[in-house]
Amino acid sequence: MSSDASAEQARVLRKGPFPDYPFTPRTFVQPGGLAQSYLDEGPRDGEVIVMLHGNPSWSYYWRKLVLGLRDRYRCIVPDHVGMGLSDKPADDKYEYTLQARVDDLDRLLDALGIAGPVTLAVHDWGGMVGFGWALKHSDRVRRLVILNTGAFPLPAAKPLPWQIRLGRTFVGTALIRGLNAFASGAARDGVVTKMPRAVRRAYEAPYDSWANRISTLRFVQDIPLGAGDKAWAIVAASAGKLREYAGRPVFYGWGLRDFVFDRHFLDAFRARLPGTEEHVFHDAGHYVLEDKADVLVPAIRRFLDAHPVAGS
Repeated sequence: MSSDASAEQARVLRKGPFPDYPFTPRTFVQPGGLAQSYLDEGPRDGEVIVMLHGNPSWSYYWRKLVLGLRDRYRCIVPDHVGMGLSDKPADDKYEYTLQARVDDLDRLLDALGIAGPVTLAVHDWGGMVGFGWALKHSDRVRRLVILNTGAFPLPAAKPLPWQIRLGRTFVGTALIRGLNAFASGAARDGVVTKMPRAVRRAYEAPYDSWANRISTLRFVQDIPLGAGDKAWAIVAASAGKLREYAGRPVFYGWGLRDFVFDRHFLDAFRARLPGTEEHVFHDAGHYVLEDKADVLVPAIRRFLDAHPVAGS
């Protein structure tokens, strides 16, 4: 493990300053010498909150929650390989699959000495990474903060969004890697309240070339649609395990104006895992922490304070 800044961290951060991101990212070296960036904020003996982003965002998505928790809680916030401030290797250097993401997280937490209870805070495909990791570590997951995400196959009543289907075609490849359509489109359409220019620039900054957009495309292509897809087994196993978390504190924060993780996903979660507390917004989109940080950050803080991890 290394805490030295990587070249990719320095390159992206030079595009800043990024609003509300006063952190000093750290670096963990994954197999093959790949530098994975992560935040480790808060007291070393604090209850651990692992925050997992999806596609096409990065640890920047969680910044306001980190700022709202780090006085008491230890916040671990990785940038997945290929995303954010982490290295962005070509296909011959890294396998862009859900299993690789799960393994990366396992190695990172192990290297940090985090072997006890954790709270998972998940968004977008970070839900599948987190719940995929929890397949082997479910006894350590003591609380869940679930924001516009999934942990199961596409609900039967939910049509596959055309944007996702397009991303699996030659045209989608050209748009995502050539024009940065996914990252810029999400920054534009993933909110109800328009992002300030500097915030939108922060979301787009890591994905500034064809080479650096590889993961935004591979994430889309890895979404499993059937049993023959690589990620299907993990997603199916995660769906089957959700009911085992019943009785543990569960916080749902949801923007209903999300073209992917909409009410179908929220209802599928509720059916498997009733929430302890819910904040559902008709006037928020996919990036619900952007639209509703002023409500969600203090609400999540109260939720965590009200449900301490036994023995901490």
